[in-house]
Amino acid sequence: MSALELTLTGADVLRPDGVERGGELTFAGGEIQTARAGRAIDLTGYRILPGIVDLHGDGFERHLAPRRGAMKQMTEGVIAAEAELAANGITTAVLAQFYSWEGGLRGPDFAGQVFEGIKAARSRVVTDLVPQLRFEIHLLDAYDELPSQIARWQVPYVVFNDHLPHDRLAQGKKPPRLTGQALKAGRNPDVHWQMLKDMHARRPEVPAALDKLAATLGAAGVRLGSHDDHSAGDRITWRDRGARISEFPETMAAAETAKAAGDAVILGSPNVVRGGSHKGNASALDLITMGLCDALASDYHYPSPRRAALMLERSGLLDLAGAWRLVSEGPAQILGLEDRGRLGTGLRADLVILDADDQIAATFSGGRVSYMSGDVAARFLT
Repeated sequence: MSALELTLTGADVLRPDGVERGGELTFAGGEIQTARAGRAIDLTGYRILPGIVDLHGDGFERHLAPRRGAMKQMTEGVIAAEAELAANGITTAVLAQFYSWEGGLRGPDFAGQVFEGIKAARSRVVTDLVPQLRFEIHLLDAYDELPSQIARWQVPYVVFNDHLPHDRLAQGKKPPRLTGQALKAGRNPDVHWQMLKDMHARRPEVPAALDKLAATLGAAGVRLGSHDDHSAGDRITWRDRGARISEFPETMAAAETAKAAGDAVILGSPNVVRGGSHKGNASALDLITMGLCDALASDYHYPSPRRAALMLERSGLLDLAGAWRLVSEGPAQILGLEDRGRLGTGLRADLVILDADDQIAATFSGGRVSYMSGDVAARFLT
């Protein structure tokens, strides 16, 4: 379907310089225009805001593998996930997929299927889908092949993770839930336990391997980040490798260190909605209050970016422009996408229409309808 030509009138429009009451927004050819074009649609009573740019979300997993082994058509799962993204006002979505020793839905084989599925689905959906590879750094045997795989899968964004339970392994103790984790990965628990011990024993080899891998990926133009920075030292180490994005820093010290150096800080919008981290880490609200947040991401719950931004506005912590920037312009800038995140002339027509109850009435990505439901549809169809 080609991009529409429409002039939306009467709505409150969130412009870069503030809210335009009873404003007018025109788009044609997939971009926002100055001069009127196409049919005029009266949206009095609605609000128009920039489309949400979601920097990190893994909620798509439920569509790709609703039951273990049940989902074989990966592309169909991606298409189903895109429908959920659009219904939540997300116009650009980073799909975060593990490439991990944990196996199962996080294993390298499954990751390959996911990335191929995203490639195949992108031309069939409206939402702009961006694949992200979450690499478990102790998977040493994967380092040599990974850069070519990333290039083949057209992955522009890699984040480094470390989920090995080092403290317990150093004590020779089995981690909790080891048996369940092993069975999910299709491994014998004893084999899985030995694998963890072997990876932990090779821990000294990881820094040099990471330095080389990060340099190779950075030279290829891949955007790099780290996940769950725990300390200022962690952030400094990752920055020195070229990973300038800090996803979900666990402590205020890590976030402060990132911000002081100009690194991007991404926090979880569910943390805002819940009023705190479900793991007991630093509160997103506290970090936002201190100016230590550049963007909010859905993490595991796609409705949360919209809800978090509106909660920040209602609480008085930020005005609407500042709150919504955390889910639109802020993440767009982190991804280097200068053509979106704001409702300005010449930019992509990525926009969300909210009804009087602040529910998603419609979503447009690149001037194309990705979602529309309820009473607003009558205004476009009559």
